[in-house]
Amino acid sequence: MIAILIFAGRSTRFWPLSEKNFFPMWGTNLLERQLKKLKSAGYEDILLVGGPHNVKEARKRFPTEKILTQTDADAGMRGALLTALPRCKKESVLIVSANDVIDEAAFRLLRKEGMKRKDGGLILARKVKTHFPGGYLKTKGKHILSIVEKPREGKEPSDLVNLVAHVHADASVLLQALQKAKSVNDDGYEQALDTLFKEHVYEAVPYAGSWHPVKYPWHLLDLLGDILPPNTKPVIPKSCVIHTTAVIEGAVLLGEGVRVMAHATIVGPCSIGQGSIVANNALVRGSSVGERCVIGYNTEIARSILGNDVWTHSSYVGDSVLASDVSLAAGTVTGNLRLDEEPIVSTVRGEKVPTHRTKFGVIIGAHSRTGIHTCLLPGVKIGEHSFISSGSIVNSDVPDRSFLKDGVHRPNRVTSTVNRSALRKKI
Repeated sequence: MIAILIFAGRSTRFWPLSEKNFFPMWGTNLLERQLKKLKSAGYEDILLVGGPHNVKEARKRFPTEKILTQTDADAGMRGALLTALPRCKKESVLIVSANDVIDEAAFRLLRKEGMKRKDGGLILARKVKTHFPGGYLKTKGKHILSIVEKPREGKEPSDLVNLVAHVHADASVLLQALQKAKSVNDDGYEQALDTLFKEHVYEAVPYAGSWHPVKYPWHLLDLLGDILPPNTKPVIPKSCVIHTTAVIEGAVLLGEGVRVMAHATIVGPCSIGQGSIVANNALVRGSSVGERCVIGYNTEIARSILGNDVWTHSSYVGDSVLASDVSLAAGTVTGNLRLDEEPIVSTVRGEKVPTHRTKFGVIIGAHSRTGIHTCLLPGVKIGEHSFISSGSIVNSDVPDRSFLKDGVHRPNRVTSTVNRSALRKKI
């Protein structure tokens, strides 16, 4: 069985973060984790399909893998599969998205059951309790009749969500269906599936394991508690410098050269990237911190994800995601809980989207800065290369390359040229 791992999407709903597949987390990223799981589950022949916007980075990171460039970037999954399937001939194939994070056991199950089939295929299905912006299965018993894409809340045909982990017994049959699909949008794969469901037997494979679809930036936070098993032993390389008064508890992974200063506390599950500093009186808990970060004096980082080269000083960061090269000045606070404790709503491409999270802080794009005593309200997103003036209260999204002062967005013409590696050595 050949595995086709697709990562060609443009991540348009992931703003202000730019590329979900390579976002640093726990010392790895989504694409690398999926690739490792597939190999561990027994898939020896894996084709990766990316888009023109991200395939160069993938080849740089995975030089020994078979990586294809989707020929029609606007054709969605159909375009990715039309690129990959001609190489598969009549082999059985597993189709996987880099952005649907599931257990390795699911890949093993699909391989085991899929190898038994001579026709049709299998669709991994998960029961959900809340609305999810994806495809829902319409079934009769285990037999799949159709997939209803992104129905409105309350209009779902079932409580079974289609997970992008599909087995097709014959790649050539799928290829023919895709070639016949007449789609002007990006739903060509779904059209092909509808045809196949009518002509062949496709069954839903119930799945109750962990599932973390990553469509919006806050979905990264759902991965925090699912990567490190509770019994993971601490990893502290000899190159780390840990002050005698510092406290490290639970599953904590430290990279090479990490410094943990006096009275700092790290509570697992936590990952601190190489070369990072956790300064005096700082508290990091349940979080992923990237490389070369400085968690400054008296800062608390709780249940958050920080990219590389992030600096904070006497700040509170809760339930938030910060991209690389972000700096929070002293007194910056992220609000992460509404006064009425209701679920937090975020705006995506002009529409209000429920996050289904009662605790959710902010998302900050790369190369952005906040001035001292900045207050960031729950659910706010700040674009790349944006500066927030001191004393600001930010209660709505800030576009890319903006300078926010007195509630007014202006074009940001300020850039930071400080050599932070030199500053880090002085700490």
